[in-house]
Amino acid sequence: MTRVARRTFLGAALAAAAMPQRGRAAGPDQVKFGTDWKAEAEHGGYYQALATGIYRRHGLEVSLRPGGPSVNHAQLLAAGVLDFNIASNSFLPLNYVAENIPMVAVAAMFQKDPSVLIAHSGEGNDNFTALKGKPIMIGSDTRVGSWQFLKQKFGYTDAQIRPYNFSVAPFLANPKAIQQGYLTSEPFTIEKAGVHPVVLLLADAGYASYGSLIATSKKLVHDKPDLVQRFVNASIEGWYGFLYGDPAPAKALIKKDNPEMTDALIDYGIAKIKQYGIVDSGDAKVSGIGAMTEARWHSFFDTMAKAGVYKPALDYRTAFTLQFVNKKIGMKS
Repeated sequence: MTRVARRTFLGAALAAAAMPQRGRAAGPDQVKFGTDWKAEAEHGGYYQALATGIYRRHGLEVSLRPGGPSVNHAQLLAAGVLDFNIASNSFLPLNYVAENIPMVAVAAMFQKDPSVLIAHSGEGNDNFTALKGKPIMIGSDTRVGSWQFLKQKFGYTDAQIRPYNFSVAPFLANPKAIQQGYLTSEPFTIEKAGVHPVVLLLADAGYASYGSLIATSKKLVHDKPDLVQRFVNASIEGWYGFLYGDPAPAKALIKKDNPEMTDALIDYGIAKIKQYGIVDSGDAKVSGIGAMTEARWHSFFDTMAKAGVYKPALDYRTAFTLQFVNKKIGMKS
């Protein structure tokens, strides 16, 4: 089964404010961390930090809770059940602001959102400009998310949209088909079927969304900034270890949490993350993994405000804090 699209907008259940954090007992701080999907290569750095004791060395006892199609970790974060959560893209922190939910992004582990469009080779669909006016299978979340960027940048229209049922079968059956996907997921399934697709990464066309952002409550940032810093630092170190060290410890835990995951798919994910610079590129090359900048946030917000997704008066700066990143943690001197 191919990966279900990441949730972009919050449900009405998130209207409640976050509950106060409970006091911590002596010893390692207990931390509950929710991911945005079932265990996979895109969570490798966090699993590496858990498997190799990096979190423990930072005084943290982390309980990592995988997500899934029936799990709303954003809601659990807002309710205070989780301490940290992965926000899949830059929309979620901005939506917290729009809905007056006191949550904030404290790091962006992905400099590039892994969202892609996929087409068949040899059909003249080798770039984003060529796809203008052609039918494209996308889901409802994509329609109110990255599709807005494609409309502004390349002149796509809603008339191009076709339903997407999160299966690659229609794509494989039609050489003219074009669909949405995730860099480390659908292309793997398509290639296993003997088709070598054209894969177009939206980030490389100027789509400014971050990915795999660590979100937490503004209360935790205010009350326990040291804990937040330790969690961010340990997660960053985990990502360096996963990508440039021995990923075997993380792979073992990923497969334990998700028995459907295979070594082949994890290795494919690692290779694509490295090839496309998903984690370690751009600002991360200068300031370290997890880097964020106000300019990047402003660019993304401005694009989406022009598309009508957000009101121009929304204070986008309150969706994130640079307090815990850009410190070159884990970088070789």
